[in-house]
Amino acid sequence: MRISSVWYSFRQGVKNIRRNILFSLASIGTIIACLFIFGLFYIVLVNFRNALEKIESNISISVFFDEGISQQNIDLIGEQIKTRPEVNTMDFVSPEQAWLDYSNRIYDDPEAARAAFGNDNPLANSASYTITLKDVSKQADFVQFLNELEGVRSVASSEYTADTISAINIFVGYASLGIIVILLLVSIFLINNTITIGITVRREEIKIMKLIGATNSFVRAPFIVEGVIIGIVGSVIPVILLYFLYDSILGYIAGRLTILKSLFEFIPLNEMFKILGPAILIIGIGIGFFGSFFTTKKHLKV
Repeated sequence: MRISSVWYSFRQGVKNIRRNILFSLASIGTIIACLFIFGLFYIVLVNFRNALEKIESNISISVFFDEGISQQNIDLIGEQIKTRPEVNTMDFVSPEQAWLDYSNRIYDDPEAARAAFGNDNPLANSASYTITLKDVSKQADFVQFLNELEGVRSVASSEYTADTISAINIFVGYASLGIIVILLLVSIFLINNTITIGITVRREEIKIMKLIGATNSFVRAPFIVEGVIIGIVGSVIPVILLYFLYDSILGYIAGRLTILKSLFEFIPLNEMFKILGPAILIIGIGIGFFGSFFTTKKHLKV
């Protein structure tokens, strides 16, 4: 399109909004509400998944070895474990380290307890590997693999916790997708109605334009501009509101709920909106563009 045509489409798109101001405000308000709810949901979801990842990183599997096994065979078992793609971290815990950790955790005076045992380590046969996985949903298969390794006496794992976290992740994923789809459909429906009313009001004008040779693209362009403007306005406002709201929440937690902050690590403000801000803008503009595009395609047969 020529520059004059682009400018014409822009001016007509703005006129359409002013002409149908009540319906335009209704569409903008709906997009604001939908994207604001989407943003709140995203903030809660990301922080919740971050907490789940922290929990997952603390779910460990301990591998214990047969009595009298040599360090060379222990190292060989470790090499076999490292080849597994699901392994995140693996640390070797010597009998001495195991006794030190155990005494510090159990006894009021761990140094006196260790002195009482002297050189007799009660956990002399407790060397182990402590392993964390990238995906706890694969724990069952991985534990089965460990049990089949030669030289492994036993494997300690928390199967119930891993299954629970996996189930929560699946539920949150499906719930997130469902809510996002519903919010997008509602927004598109409102813009559809607004554009349809605009076409009805200008039906005679559109008919004349097509009779003198105006293409469908030329006629459709102002309505697309209208939808995009509605989408931009409807997405910028919730980004601003969510930014200041999340900043206030983080400040409140840091100032008055320090216990919650120590238990739950929130995503930093800039890191959160590095993704959320552009995502809301793209969704808002996309809703405006595609909502108006498909609506005009359907209703411009005059």
